[in-house]
Amino acid sequence: MIATNNYYLKRVISSIITILLIATLTFIMMHSIPGGPFARERALPAEIIAALNEKYHLDDPLIKQYVDYMTGLITFDMGPSFKKPGYTVEELIAIGFPNSAKIGGLAILLIIIVGIPLGIISALKQNKPIDYIVMFIATLGVTIPAFVIASVYLYIFAFRLEWVDAIGLDKTTSYIGPVIALCGYSLSFVSRLTRSSMLEVLRQDYIRTARANGISKYKVIYKHALKNALIPVVTYLGPMIAAILTGSFVVERVFSIPGIGKYFVSSVSDRDYTVILGTTIFYAVLYVVMVLIVDVAYSFLDPRIRLGKKSE
Repeated sequence: MIATNNYYLKRVISSIITILLIATLTFIMMHSIPGGPFARERALPAEIIAALNEKYHLDDPLIKQYVDYMTGLITFDMGPSFKKPGYTVEELIAIGFPNSAKIGGLAILLIIIVGIPLGIISALKQNKPIDYIVMFIATLGVTIPAFVIASVYLYIFAFRLEWVDAIGLDKTTSYIGPVIALCGYSLSFVSRLTRSSMLEVLRQDYIRTARANGISKYKVIYKHALKNALIPVVTYLGPMIAAILTGSFVVERVFSIPGIGKYFVSSVSDRDYTVILGTTIFYAVLYVVMVLIVDVAYSFLDPRIRLGKKSE
């Protein structure tokens, strides 16, 4: 019990340190680039730009800006947007993230309930017609970019057949295209990863021994093989979920979805410091949390991991 608690405590502490390091490195790299958020406003007199820098404390020493920002970050105050007056970073994230999370959540659900079973079936039917069909489709999904899937979908179903709307998320059918485009690569990759992992586990000696002892094929596969086969899949799912939930700028741009990806890309081009930092840290927190969940899932799939032992 003590070893388990220590395992979880170490993971939580390392996650907090990782987030703080990401915030620090992002802050340093962003401020190391020449210019500022108002440098491109050539129509503004120098006095106005100086006044704006003073208003947002951009003329303070860099170390003071860093301390002030980290203090605000700890208190969940990421400051105002420099390019979208009247909005704070938290408000922009609150506006964009739900839209990204809607299509992202559906894409994740589809990846898990379709990708993993397809990989298992393909492994159990190795070198059979269904295996070839699944792997052919999975290969297409891995190689075709999301923007191609999105563009073809819109051309066929929105413009030619006129079955769905081309933009927005106003109708239930509007989710189909963005979800398919968003999950295409990951669903295919999960299927291939599950298949290869399952085949590797099925070749292990303990599986052959279990079958030789008369244990039913169903019990061997779903009680013994599947748990170990899912470890590499869980490793991929954690970061994947964080990436998909925070949206894809390409998919959101093609379908005109006002998600968090849109704000991140526009903030980079606008040099909107606080939004760049806020969206980066928001993504980092999601990523680190998902990795932490993966670590916890590991400890249940293989208890030896939380005890500091290697799987054999």
